[in-house]
Amino acid sequence: MKKYPIVTTGRFPNRIYFWLSVHKMWGSQRNQSITTAMDSIMKTTPTDTIPALVGRLRATFLTGKTRCVEYRKNQLKQLYFLVKDNEEAFVDAIGQDLGRPGMETTFAEVIGIENDLATSISQLSKWSKDECVGAGLPFMLHGTKIRKDPKGTVLVLGAWNYPITVQLGPMVGAIAAGNTVILKPSELSPHTAQLIADLWSKYMDTETTAVVNGGIPEATALLDQRFEHIFYTGNGRVGRIVAEKAARWLCPISLELGGKSPVIVDASADLKIAAHRTLWAKAFNAGQTCVAPDYCLVDRRVQDKFAHELLQAQREFWPSRDHQERDFGRIVSDNHWKRIHSLVSSSKAELVVGGTAGADQATRFIPLTILKNVGASDSVMTDEIFGPVLPIVPFDTIRDAVDFVNERDQPLALYIFTSCNETRDYILAYTRSGGVVRGDCLLHYAIDSLPFGGTGPSGYGSYHGKAGFDCFTHERAVVDAPSHGMLGKLVEVVMARRYPPYSKSKLVFSRFVLPKLIGLGPPPQPTRSSKSIDHPPSKVRTPAPRHGGHPLSLV
Repeated sequence: MKKYPIVTTGRFPNRIYFWLSVHKMWGSQRNQSITTAMDSIMKTTPTDTIPALVGRLRATFLTGKTRCVEYRKNQLKQLYFLVKDNEEAFVDAIGQDLGRPGMETTFAEVIGIENDLATSISQLSKWSKDECVGAGLPFMLHGTKIRKDPKGTVLVLGAWNYPITVQLGPMVGAIAAGNTVILKPSELSPHTAQLIADLWSKYMDTETTAVVNGGIPEATALLDQRFEHIFYTGNGRVGRIVAEKAARWLCPISLELGGKSPVIVDASADLKIAAHRTLWAKAFNAGQTCVAPDYCLVDRRVQDKFAHELLQAQREFWPSRDHQERDFGRIVSDNHWKRIHSLVSSSKAELVVGGTAGADQATRFIPLTILKNVGASDSVMTDEIFGPVLPIVPFDTIRDAVDFVNERDQPLALYIFTSCNETRDYILAYTRSGGVVRGDCLLHYAIDSLPFGGTGPSGYGSYHGKAGFDCFTHERAVVDAPSHGMLGKLVEVVMARRYPPYSKSKLVFSRFVLPKLIGLGPPPQPTRSSKSIDHPPSKVRTPAPRHGGHPLSLV
């Protein structure tokens, strides 16, 4: 297997990250130094070849090749072995791109994509079958079904933070649904992007799928083409640009974005378990996870004890706590490192552990940082952190916690630690989020039988398993009306009453035959509801005793 050179400085990803953050990121200006540096690791696709490439895939789709379910299964099997045969190479490439420990890559990406593929292969015949539906008495002689058709030629725009699952993951659903597909991996993970491109033609049918590598010019060239669906993973700023481009063609899109995903911890929770699971999820991939816990809302009565348990977990997981720690990831770029460093240095909250003292820009290391007594206007509460910084915001009542979440954009994930089912139900009823996990973090992403997606500013559309198949599938309504033979003539006798000239008798007949009959009367109290956010859980739990004798470390 080809070995890829190690990027030691991270300079070109930094500049690209900065470029991505400016308003005119999809403009025509090209920075030659960036391009040269990118090409040293990742071979870019010539922009002038992209229209022809899209046209070729569109032409292939029209041949009907991808409509064969067995063909789709075989392509999914090939994608499975593309990952399976090259696990070590993927771990190595992602390690060079992100400095991520190999176990995290295997655990979160390799096993995850292989499981998603296995599920899709085994269930595809079932998913792709026509769905027969009842049409009611007036159409009882009609055949009515929902046909599962592919949408056409689709585009997947990947992200750098999980180069396998958020790039190849949407490809699973797109291929399973029978589309022709173009994948554009993120240029911020160039080693992985080039590895995918090198392997693609060895495993996949290039008549129906293709990989386009590059940066802004290549992405712009792709978005100038017509697609039947676009799937983008990244931030909301770029998501809006993608949506504007897609609107030119009235192209449907799926946006997997992010946001500040909260953890709510009440006084009844097992604080040790909550701390271990929250801290692991926060530090995974150095916090560069779209569903990472962004901040913790903790009952004020147990804030100190929860902070202590977090500190204990931190000492257990990463004893060295410095830039030489091998089981802790690195920040993707210098600009991203500087942004996180600035958030921490500007914070007015109380430091529990970490901070800027142990940060190392040369290796893009930010120590795991825990802050408590964080105010709503603190620097770390302004935007999604996307790094190993965990603020603790105290609350007095569960209503206060719910209001705090609702005053902000809907998050991609919401995590709950409570032993009280009533509290869980209250939070579920009166908050909004892409997904919810009680008693742990991140798990809803790992379970491929659950749809994964956001709501509002955290995105829209979902994928994984059947949800991925549905995302790239057009549900085509099909009615087979009797129109010949004796049955056709019988139906025509009834249906002829819709034809002019219109008459009162024809209207009476239609009003008798067509409506669905239901026993219905006016409600006595039409504005009354049994639900209200003003009715929080009535159970009052005694908080766990305060921890004593173990002062919090401020290192």
